[in-house]
Amino acid sequence: MVAAIAAVGVGVWLWLGHAATEADDPQHGAASDGVVVAVAKVERGPMENTLTIAGEFKPFQDVDVHAKVAGYIKKIYVDVGDHVKGGQTLAVLEVPELAAELTGADAQVRRARQEIRREQGDVQRAESAHAAAHSMCMRLKQASEQQKGLVAQQEVDDAQAKDLETEAQVSSAQAALSAAQQQLEMADANQKQFSAMTDYTRIVAPFDGVVTARNADTGSLVAAGTSSSSQAIAIVRIAEISKLRLVLPVPESIAAQIHLGDPVKVKVQALNQDITGKVSRFADSLDIETRTMETEIDFDNRDGKLISGMYTETQLMLAERPHALSVPLEAVAENGNDRTVLLVTPQNTIEQRKVRLGMQGSSRVEVVAGLKEGDRVVIGNRSQYHQGEKVQPKEAAPMGSDGGGAN
Repeated sequence: MVAAIAAVGVGVWLWLGHAATEADDPQHGAASDGVVVAVAKVERGPMENTLTIAGEFKPFQDVDVHAKVAGYIKKIYVDVGDHVKGGQTLAVLEVPELAAELTGADAQVRRARQEIRREQGDVQRAESAHAAAHSMCMRLKQASEQQKGLVAQQEVDDAQAKDLETEAQVSSAQAALSAAQQQLEMADANQKQFSAMTDYTRIVAPFDGVVTARNADTGSLVAAGTSSSSQAIAIVRIAEISKLRLVLPVPESIAAQIHLGDPVKVKVQALNQDITGKVSRFADSLDIETRTMETEIDFDNRDGKLISGMYTETQLMLAERPHALSVPLEAVAENGNDRTVLLVTPQNTIEQRKVRLGMQGSSRVEVVAGLKEGDRVVIGNRSQYHQGEKVQPKEAAPMGSDGGGAN
Protein backbone atom coordinates (compact mmCIF):
# COMPACT_ATOMS: atom_id res chain seq x y z
CA MET A 1 0.00 0.00 0.00
CA VAL A 2 2.82 2.35 0.89
CA ALA A 3 4.57 1.43 -2.39
CA ALA A 4 1.44 2.21 -4.40
CA ILE A 5 1.05 5.61 -2.77
CA ALA A 6 4.74 6.34 -3.45
CA ALA A 7 4.36 5.39 -7.09
CA VAL A 8 1.35 7.68 -7.53
CA GLY A 9 3.30 10.50 -5.93
CA VAL A 10 6.24 10.02 -8.27
CA GLY A 11 3.91 9.95 -11.29
CA VAL A 12 2.22 13.21 -10.27
CA TRP A 13 5.59 14.82 -9.72
CA LEU A 14 6.83 13.75 -13.19
CA TRP A 15 3.61 15.01 -14.82
CA LEU A 16 3.93 18.39 -13.14
CA GLY A 17 7.57 18.63 -14.14
CA HIS A 18 6.71 17.75 -17.77
CA ALA A 19 3.93 20.36 -17.86
CA ALA A 20 6.28 23.00 -16.50
CA THR A 21 8.85 22.12 -19.16
CA GLU A 22 6.25 22.47 -21.91
CA ALA A 23 5.25 25.89 -20.55
CA ASP A 24 8.87 27.07 -20.53
CA ASP A 25 9.82 25.52 -23.94
CA PRO A 26 7.24 25.83 -26.76
CA GLN A 27 9.36 23.70 -29.10
CA HIS A 28 9.33 20.86 -26.65
CA GLY A 29 5.61 21.15 -26.55
CA ALA A 30 5.48 20.88 -30.32
CA ALA A 31 7.40 17.64 -30.11
CA SER A 32 4.34 16.07 -28.53
CA ASP A 33 2.82 16.26 -32.01
CA GLY A 34 5.19 13.53 -33.25
CA VAL A 35 8.48 11.75 -32.75
CA VAL A 36 11.68 13.26 -34.10
CA VAL A 37 12.73 11.57 -37.34
CA ALA A 38 15.92 12.00 -39.37
CA VAL A 39 15.21 12.98 -42.97
CA ALA A 40 17.22 13.80 -46.07
CA LYS A 41 16.19 15.96 -48.98
CA VAL A 42 15.89 14.64 -52.51
CA GLU A 43 18.63 16.59 -54.29
CA ARG A 44 20.28 16.92 -57.66
CA GLY A 45 24.02 16.58 -58.05
CA PRO A 46 26.80 14.72 -59.86
CA MET A 47 26.85 10.93 -59.59
CA GLU A 48 29.33 8.36 -60.88
CA ASN A 49 29.20 4.60 -61.08
CA THR A 50 32.75 3.27 -60.92
CA LEU A 51 34.46 -0.09 -60.50
CA THR A 52 37.84 -0.51 -58.80
CA ILE A 53 39.96 -3.42 -60.05
CA ALA A 54 43.50 -4.48 -59.21
CA GLY A 55 45.80 -4.85 -62.20
CA GLU A 56 49.43 -4.80 -63.23
CA PHE A 57 51.54 -3.26 -65.96
CA LYS A 58 52.95 -5.46 -68.72
CA PRO A 59 55.33 -4.63 -71.58
CA PHE A 60 53.59 -3.64 -74.79
CA GLN A 61 55.62 -6.35 -76.51
CA ASP A 62 57.59 -9.11 -74.80
CA VAL A 63 59.33 -11.83 -76.83
CA ASP A 64 61.96 -14.53 -76.53
CA VAL A 65 64.56 -14.15 -79.27
CA HIS A 66 65.60 -17.59 -80.59
CA ALA A 67 68.15 -18.68 -83.15
CA LYS A 68 66.71 -19.78 -86.49
CA VAL A 69 69.61 -22.21 -86.98
CA ALA A 70 71.60 -24.29 -84.52
CA GLY A 71 75.18 -23.25 -83.84
CA TYR A 72 77.70 -21.87 -81.39
CA ILE A 73 77.58 -18.33 -80.03
CA LYS A 74 80.56 -16.64 -81.68
CA LYS A 75 79.88 -13.25 -80.10
CA ILE A 76 77.09 -11.83 -77.93
CA TYR A 77 76.88 -8.05 -77.71
CA VAL A 78 74.15 -7.37 -75.12
CA ASP A 79 73.39 -8.10 -71.50
CA VAL A 80 70.47 -7.68 -69.10
CA GLY A 81 69.30 -4.07 -68.89
CA ASP A 82 70.76 -2.97 -72.22
CA HIS A 83 68.48 -0.83 -74.37
CA VAL A 84 68.46 -1.94 -78.02
CA LYS A 85 67.08 -0.64 -81.30
CA GLY A 86 65.10 -2.62 -83.83
CA GLY A 87 67.48 -4.37 -86.25
CA GLN A 88 70.47 -4.08 -83.90
CA THR A 89 72.76 -7.13 -83.84
CA LEU A 90 72.44 -8.97 -80.54
CA ALA A 91 74.65 -11.99 -81.22
CA VAL A 92 76.46 -13.82 -84.03
CA LEU A 93 76.45 -17.61 -84.46
CA GLU A 94 79.16 -19.81 -85.92
CA VAL A 95 77.79 -22.65 -88.09
CA PRO A 96 80.68 -24.31 -90.04
CA GLU A 97 78.50 -26.84 -91.87
CA LEU A 98 76.20 -24.09 -93.10
CA ALA A 99 79.16 -22.22 -94.58
CA ALA A 100 80.21 -25.41 -96.41
CA GLU A 101 76.69 -25.91 -97.74
CA LEU A 102 76.62 -22.33 -99.02
CA THR A 103 79.96 -22.85 -100.77
CA GLY A 104 78.58 -26.00 -102.40
CA ALA A 105 75.47 -24.15 -103.51
CA ASP A 106 77.60 -21.39 -105.06
CA ALA A 107 79.55 -24.05 -106.99
CA GLN A 108 76.31 -25.62 -108.27
CA VAL A 109 75.16 -22.24 -109.56
CA ARG A 110 78.44 -21.71 -111.41
CA ARG A 111 78.29 -25.21 -112.90
CA ALA A 112 74.69 -24.72 -114.03
CA ARG A 113 75.62 -21.47 -115.75
CA GLN A 114 78.52 -23.13 -117.56
CA GLU A 115 76.20 -25.94 -118.64
CA ILE A 116 73.79 -23.37 -120.08
CA ARG A 117 76.58 -21.77 -122.09
CA ARG A 118 77.61 -25.19 -123.47
CA GLU A 119 74.04 -26.05 -124.39
CA GLN A 120 73.59 -22.66 -126.04
CA GLY A 121 76.61 -23.48 -128.25
CA ASP A 122 75.11 -26.87 -129.13
CA VAL A 123 71.86 -25.17 -130.14
CA GLN A 124 73.72 -22.73 -132.38
CA ARG A 125 75.68 -25.58 -134.04
CA ALA A 126 72.52 -27.59 -134.56
CA GLU A 127 70.71 -24.61 -136.04
CA SER A 128 73.64 -23.92 -138.42
CA ALA A 129 73.77 -27.55 -139.55
CA HIS A 130 70.03 -27.56 -140.05
CA ALA A 131 70.16 -24.35 -142.09
CA ALA A 132 72.86 -25.81 -144.37
CA ALA A 133 71.04 -29.11 -144.79
CA HIS A 134 67.75 -27.36 -145.46
CA SER A 135 69.32 -25.12 -148.14
CA MET A 136 70.93 -28.10 -149.84
CA CYS A 137 67.66 -29.99 -149.85
CA MET A 138 65.75 -27.08 -151.32
CA ARG A 139 68.31 -26.55 -154.12
CA LEU A 140 68.28 -30.21 -155.12
CA LYS A 141 64.51 -30.27 -155.17
CA GLN A 142 64.34 -27.16 -157.35
CA ALA A 143 66.93 -28.55 -159.78
CA SER A 144 65.11 -31.89 -159.96
CA GLU A 145 61.81 -30.17 -160.68
CA GLN A 146 63.26 -27.84 -163.34
CA GLN A 147 64.96 -30.61 -165.34
CA LYS A 148 63.98 -34.21 -164.97
CA GLY A 149 66.88 -36.59 -164.54
CA LEU A 150 69.42 -33.87 -163.77
CA VAL A 151 69.56 -34.92 -160.09
CA ALA A 152 69.14 -38.48 -158.99
CA GLN A 153 66.10 -39.08 -156.80
CA GLN A 154 68.32 -40.81 -154.27
CA GLU A 155 70.27 -37.60 -153.74
CA VAL A 156 67.02 -35.66 -153.23
CA ASP A 157 65.81 -38.22 -150.68
CA ASP A 158 69.13 -38.15 -148.83
CA ALA A 159 69.01 -34.34 -148.67
CA GLN A 160 65.47 -34.39 -147.27
CA ALA A 161 66.49 -36.96 -144.66
CA LYS A 162 69.47 -34.85 -143.68
CA ASP A 163 67.20 -31.80 -143.37
CA LEU A 164 64.83 -33.64 -141.03
CA GLU A 165 67.73 -35.06 -139.01
CA THR A 166 69.30 -31.64 -138.39
CA GLU A 167 65.89 -30.22 -137.49
CA ALA A 168 65.54 -32.94 -134.84
CA GLN A 169 69.01 -32.14 -133.56
CA VAL A 170 67.94 -28.50 -133.11
CA SER A 171 64.93 -29.58 -131.05
CA SER A 172 67.11 -31.88 -128.96
CA ALA A 173 69.66 -29.10 -128.32
CA GLN A 174 66.90 -26.68 -127.34
CA ALA A 175 65.47 -29.26 -124.90
CA ALA A 176 68.91 -29.74 -123.36
CA LEU A 177 69.26 -25.96 -123.01
CA SER A 178 65.87 -25.77 -121.28
CA ALA A 179 66.91 -28.53 -118.86
CA ALA A 180 70.13 -26.68 -118.09
CA GLN A 181 68.17 -23.49 -117.39
CA GLN A 182 65.93 -25.40 -114.98
CA GLN A 183 69.02 -26.78 -113.24
CA LEU A 184 70.27 -23.20 -112.86
CA GLU A 185 66.96 -22.15 -111.31
CA MET A 186 67.15 -25.03 -108.83
CA ALA A 187 70.77 -24.27 -107.99
CA ASP A 188 69.96 -20.57 -107.62
CA ALA A 189 67.05 -21.34 -105.27
CA ASN A 190 69.29 -23.65 -103.26
CA GLN A 191 71.92 -20.95 -103.02
CA LYS A 192 69.36 -18.38 -101.86
CA GLN A 193 68.11 -20.78 -99.20
CA PHE A 194 71.57 -21.33 -97.74
CA SER A 195 72.35 -17.64 -98.07
CA ALA A 196 69.18 -16.81 -96.10
CA MET A 197 70.08 -19.40 -93.48
CA THR A 198 73.53 -17.84 -93.26
CA ASP A 199 71.89 -14.46 -92.61
CA TYR A 200 70.11 -16.08 -89.64
CA THR A 201 73.48 -16.52 -87.95
CA ARG A 202 73.15 -12.83 -87.09
CA ILE A 203 70.57 -12.47 -84.29
CA VAL A 204 68.88 -9.05 -84.41
CA ALA A 205 66.42 -7.18 -82.18
CA PRO A 206 62.85 -7.32 -83.55
CA PHE A 207 61.92 -3.90 -82.07
CA ASP A 208 63.15 -1.14 -79.77
CA GLY A 209 63.25 -2.37 -76.20
CA VAL A 210 65.31 -3.53 -73.26
CA VAL A 211 66.98 -6.89 -72.64
CA THR A 212 65.24 -8.48 -69.65
CA ALA A 213 66.97 -11.87 -69.74
CA ARG A 214 70.12 -13.42 -71.25
CA ASN A 215 70.39 -17.19 -71.42
CA ALA A 216 73.57 -17.78 -73.46
CA ASP A 217 77.23 -16.77 -73.40
CA THR A 218 80.04 -16.83 -75.93
CA GLY A 219 80.70 -20.44 -76.96
CA SER A 220 77.28 -21.72 -75.94
CA LEU A 221 75.63 -24.22 -78.26
CA VAL A 222 72.09 -23.13 -79.07
CA ALA A 223 69.41 -25.17 -80.77
CA ALA A 224 67.25 -23.90 -83.59
CA GLY A 225 64.07 -22.26 -82.33
CA THR A 226 62.06 -24.04 -85.03
CA SER A 227 63.10 -27.50 -83.86
CA SER A 228 60.18 -29.44 -82.42
CA SER A 229 62.34 -32.29 -81.11
CA SER A 230 64.24 -30.16 -78.60
CA GLN A 231 63.47 -27.59 -75.99
CA ALA A 232 65.27 -24.65 -77.59
CA ILE A 233 66.27 -21.95 -75.11
CA ALA A 234 65.96 -18.31 -76.10
CA ILE A 235 69.23 -16.41 -76.42
CA VAL A 236 67.73 -13.24 -74.91
CA ARG A 237 64.35 -11.85 -73.95
CA ILE A 238 63.37 -8.36 -75.08
CA ALA A 239 60.52 -6.20 -73.79
CA GLU A 240 59.16 -2.95 -75.18
CA ILE A 241 58.78 -0.72 -72.14
CA SER A 242 58.45 2.70 -73.77
CA LYS A 243 54.77 1.80 -73.91
CA LEU A 244 53.05 -0.40 -71.33
CA ARG A 245 49.80 -2.30 -71.18
CA LEU A 246 47.69 -2.24 -68.04
CA VAL A 247 45.79 -5.53 -68.03
CA LEU A 248 42.55 -5.67 -66.04
CA PRO A 249 40.31 -8.70 -65.38
CA VAL A 250 36.85 -7.14 -65.71
CA PRO A 251 34.15 -9.28 -64.05
CA GLU A 252 31.30 -10.77 -66.07
CA SER A 253 28.68 -8.60 -64.34
CA ILE A 254 29.89 -5.37 -65.95
CA ALA A 255 31.78 -6.67 -69.01
CA ALA A 256 29.03 -5.47 -71.35
CA GLN A 257 29.43 -1.91 -70.02
CA ILE A 258 33.06 -1.59 -71.14
CA HIS A 259 33.62 0.48 -74.28
CA LEU A 260 36.66 1.70 -76.17
CA GLY A 261 37.75 5.10 -74.93
CA ASP A 262 36.13 4.78 -71.49
CA PRO A 263 38.05 6.97 -68.99
CA VAL A 264 40.25 5.20 -66.47
CA LYS A 265 41.84 6.50 -63.28
CA VAL A 266 44.85 4.48 -62.11
CA LYS A 267 46.56 4.67 -58.73
CA VAL A 268 50.12 3.33 -58.87
CA GLN A 269 50.77 2.21 -55.33
CA ALA A 270 54.55 1.97 -55.63
CA LEU A 271 54.77 5.60 -56.81
CA ASN A 272 51.84 6.89 -54.75
CA GLN A 273 50.69 8.62 -57.92
CA ASP A 274 47.46 8.82 -59.91
CA ILE A 275 47.48 8.70 -63.71
CA THR A 276 44.64 8.72 -66.21
CA GLY A 277 44.05 6.79 -69.40
CA LYS A 278 41.42 5.30 -71.68
CA VAL A 279 40.36 1.76 -72.53
CA SER A 280 42.45 0.74 -75.56
CA ARG A 281 41.12 -2.75 -76.26
CA PHE A 282 39.25 -5.64 -74.69
CA ALA A 283 38.89 -9.33 -75.46
CA ASP A 284 35.12 -9.19 -76.06
CA SER A 285 34.92 -12.70 -74.59
CA LEU A 286 35.06 -14.17 -71.10
CA ASP A 287 37.70 -16.46 -69.66
CA ILE A 288 35.93 -19.74 -68.94
CA GLU A 289 37.75 -20.34 -65.65
CA THR A 290 37.72 -16.86 -64.11
CA ARG A 291 34.57 -15.48 -65.80
CA THR A 292 36.39 -12.24 -66.48
CA MET A 293 37.11 -10.28 -69.65
CA GLU A 294 40.68 -9.12 -70.24
CA THR A 295 40.73 -5.36 -70.77
CA GLU A 296 43.83 -3.31 -71.64
CA ILE A 297 44.81 0.33 -71.25
CA ASP A 298 47.95 1.65 -72.97
CA PHE A 299 50.25 4.11 -71.21
CA ASP A 300 53.14 6.09 -72.65
CA ASN A 301 56.27 5.29 -70.64
CA ARG A 302 59.03 7.05 -72.55
CA ASP A 303 60.14 8.71 -69.31
CA GLY A 304 60.62 5.26 -67.73
CA LYS A 305 58.76 6.04 -64.51
CA LEU A 306 56.51 3.00 -64.76
CA ILE A 307 57.97 -0.49 -64.42
CA SER A 308 56.50 -3.66 -65.83
CA GLY A 309 54.92 -5.71 -63.04
CA MET A 310 53.84 -2.74 -60.89
CA TYR A 311 50.45 -3.29 -59.28
CA THR A 312 47.69 -0.71 -59.57
CA GLU A 313 44.21 0.07 -58.36
CA THR A 314 42.23 1.05 -61.41
CA GLN A 315 38.92 2.89 -61.28
CA LEU A 316 36.75 2.32 -64.35
CA MET A 317 34.05 4.91 -65.04
CA LEU A 318 30.95 2.89 -65.92
CA ALA A 319 28.41 5.73 -65.94
CA GLU A 320 28.14 9.41 -65.03
CA ARG A 321 25.21 11.75 -64.39
CA PRO A 322 26.01 15.46 -63.89
CA HIS A 323 22.53 16.35 -62.52
CA ALA A 324 21.13 13.14 -61.05
CA LEU A 325 18.11 13.24 -58.68
CA SER A 326 19.13 11.01 -55.78
CA VAL A 327 18.46 9.90 -52.21
CA PRO A 328 20.67 8.17 -49.62
CA LEU A 329 20.84 4.40 -49.98
CA GLU A 330 19.48 3.88 -46.44
CA ALA A 331 16.27 5.65 -47.41
CA VAL A 332 15.26 2.91 -49.86
CA ALA A 333 13.64 -0.39 -48.91
CA GLU A 334 13.37 -3.37 -51.25
CA ASN A 335 10.47 -5.80 -51.30
CA GLY A 336 10.79 -8.15 -54.24
CA ASN A 337 10.73 -5.98 -57.34
CA ASP A 338 9.31 -3.00 -55.49
CA ARG A 339 11.41 -0.12 -54.16
CA THR A 340 9.86 2.23 -51.61
CA VAL A 341 10.77 5.21 -49.46
CA LEU A 342 9.03 6.85 -46.50
CA LEU A 343 8.15 10.37 -47.62
CA VAL A 344 7.53 13.14 -45.04
CA THR A 345 4.69 15.24 -46.43
CA PRO A 346 4.39 19.03 -46.04
CA GLN A 347 2.01 18.24 -43.14
CA ASN A 348 4.83 16.25 -41.47
CA THR A 349 3.10 12.91 -41.84
CA ILE A 350 4.60 9.64 -43.07
CA GLU A 351 3.68 8.42 -46.57
CA GLN A 352 5.07 5.28 -48.19
CA ARG A 353 5.98 6.03 -51.80
CA LYS A 354 7.03 3.64 -54.60
CA VAL A 355 10.06 4.80 -56.60
CA ARG A 356 11.94 3.71 -59.70
CA LEU A 357 15.70 3.72 -59.30
CA GLY A 358 18.61 4.24 -61.70
CA MET A 359 22.34 4.37 -61.19
CA GLN A 360 23.75 3.49 -57.78
CA GLY A 361 26.81 5.05 -56.17
CA SER A 362 28.59 4.28 -52.92
CA SER A 363 26.20 6.25 -50.68
CA ARG A 364 23.32 7.45 -52.87
CA VAL A 365 21.05 6.05 -55.53
CA GLU A 366 19.45 7.82 -58.48
CA VAL A 367 15.65 8.24 -58.43
CA VAL A 368 14.17 8.05 -61.92
CA ALA A 369 10.51 8.33 -60.93
CA GLY A 370 8.38 8.74 -57.79
CA LEU A 371 10.01 11.74 -56.15
CA LYS A 372 10.85 15.34 -56.98
CA GLU A 373 13.62 17.65 -55.93
CA GLY A 374 13.13 19.01 -52.40
CA ASP A 375 11.06 16.08 -51.10
CA ARG A 376 12.02 14.76 -47.68
CA VAL A 377 12.58 11.06 -47.06
CA VAL A 378 13.17 9.15 -43.84
CA ILE A 379 16.63 7.72 -43.32
CA GLY A 380 17.64 5.17 -40.74
CA ASN A 381 15.32 2.63 -39.07
CA ARG A 382 12.01 2.56 -40.96
CA SER A 383 10.30 -0.16 -38.92
CA GLN A 384 9.26 2.21 -36.12
CA TYR A 385 7.18 4.45 -38.42
CA HIS A 386 3.85 3.74 -40.07
CA GLN A 387 1.64 5.29 -42.74
CA GLY A 388 0.02 8.59 -41.69
CA GLU A 389 2.04 8.96 -38.49
CA LYS A 390 2.75 12.51 -37.36
CA VAL A 391 6.48 13.20 -37.05
CA GLN A 392 8.86 16.02 -36.36
CA PRO A 393 11.49 15.92 -39.22
CA LYS A 394 15.13 16.74 -38.52
CA GLU A 395 17.12 17.28 -41.71
CA ALA A 396 20.52 15.60 -42.20
CA ALA A 397 23.53 17.22 -43.87
CA PRO A 398 23.16 17.89 -47.63
CA MET A 399 24.75 15.60 -50.18
CA GLY A 400 28.17 15.98 -51.81
CA SER A 401 29.31 14.48 -55.08
CA ASP A 402 28.94 10.71 -55.11
CA GLY A 403 31.54 8.83 -57.05
CA GLY A 404 31.15 5.43 -55.52
CA GLY A 405 31.04 2.01 -57.05
CA ALA A 406 31.76 -1.61 -56.38
CA ASN A 407 35.17 -3.06 -55.69
